[in-house]
Amino acid sequence: MQVDEEAMAPVLNRLRRAQGQLAGVIAMVEAGRDCKDVVTQLAAVSRALDRAGFKIVASGMRQCLSDASADTPPMTEAELEKLFLALA
Repeated sequence: MQVDEEAMAPVLNRLRRAQGQLAGVIAMVEAGRDCKDVVTQLAAVSRALDRAGFKIVASGMRQCLSDASADTPPMTEAELEKLFLALA
């Protein structure tokens, strides 16, 4: 499944933000910061990754539904369901 370039910009922004947040979490753990603060930031990283994944899946679904003549066969309902469950 390929995602169009227009949809990839926000995905890459989310992933870069998550990467920065994860680096911050690592620094917090190394510095011995409060557990509550670490978990709060770790949850933010997780949400950012989930949102990036959902955006990729949603864009892919839109493309699969609109590309009836693509070189690759459209995704089956089972394949789409498996992608969604992987993010759940």
